[in-house]
Amino acid sequence: MGSFRKPPSRIVSPKAVLLLSVVALGALAGFYIQWSWGRPLTPRVDTIVVKPGTTMRGLTRQLYELDMVLEPYTFTWMGYLTGRSRQLKAGEYRLHPGISAAELLDQIVAGRVVEYPLVLVEGWNFRQLLHAIEAAPKLTQTLTGLGPAEIMARIGYAGMHPEGRFFPDTYHYSLGHTDAQVLARAFEKMQTVVKPEWAGRDARVPLRSVDEALVLASIVEKETGRADERPLIAGVFVNRLRKGMRLQSDPTVIYGIGPAFDGNIRLKDLRQDTAYNTYTRAGLPPTPIAMPGRESIIAVLHPADTQALYFVSRGDGSHVFSNTLVEHTVAVTKYQLGGHAPAAIGAGNGRPARNTSH
Repeated sequence: MGSFRKPPSRIVSPKAVLLLSVVALGALAGFYIQWSWGRPLTPRVDTIVVKPGTTMRGLTRQLYELDMVLEPYTFTWMGYLTGRSRQLKAGEYRLHPGISAAELLDQIVAGRVVEYPLVLVEGWNFRQLLHAIEAAPKLTQTLTGLGPAEIMARIGYAGMHPEGRFFPDTYHYSLGHTDAQVLARAFEKMQTVVKPEWAGRDARVPLRSVDEALVLASIVEKETGRADERPLIAGVFVNRLRKGMRLQSDPTVIYGIGPAFDGNIRLKDLRQDTAYNTYTRAGLPPTPIAMPGRESIIAVLHPADTQALYFVSRGDGSHVFSNTLVEHTVAVTKYQLGGHAPAAIGAGNGRPARNTSH
């Protein structure tokens, strides 16, 4: 009978073992990188700031020091492997709960920085505008302590009065932007709004320039907050300008008083002559008195077709419009004087001294 022969044993070569080990380690590394890349980070801060010139290694080190990544290598490798290590954009980035390393890198490469809103309100004067800008968080302040003329020179409009030149709107800025940049944007926005409206204005409007349009629009802005009344208010002032009547607008008097105004306008204030007192001086004041919004600009360039020369507040935000002084006297008696007839009603719009929120 034949003898039993043991089959030869398979001997795995050292090279094969090494190769298998490398493959296994590579698979583990790939799994780890993929897991690390997609796992939620645990930020201890709400935002991070990527400074100009930051490298992929520097960014990874920054995240590691914040305990956002487990070790200071994987994030760097993924930046290189995906070809985005040289595409980092400086700025401030928000770290929302559950953000992954991949999402964070996408955000930084795309430059989706944190933006802050700055609201400039219709009817604000330049002083109020500056207060809002100075209080804006993360906005770099470069104009602090400068006067209006110096500020206008800084933003490229030397010799121009600042009042009414900036468009009221919501402006967004990010870390690194300056107050001068925001002001320049607001100035340019006003130009883009008013110039087309001026080009298409009603030819019968007795205004000679864009500047005069802004002056009258600022008065309309301060006289009423009701959009439906702005064309009528504008119509009254346009009619007065055509007839050579004084505008007799309380907000212009208040602007002429300046910061000393205590909230109560008196008869002596109406009689005190300043460059902005439209009770004592004919025509428009020398500059706007506030920031007019789009609706007020449109109203003065397309005023209502009305014969009204007077208006008086009802006390609820609306006004009564009158064509004659007799009609106006009745309205003043009813809505301003509690039914008690005044001893005398002056010329112009005939409004007596009154408390005002303007």
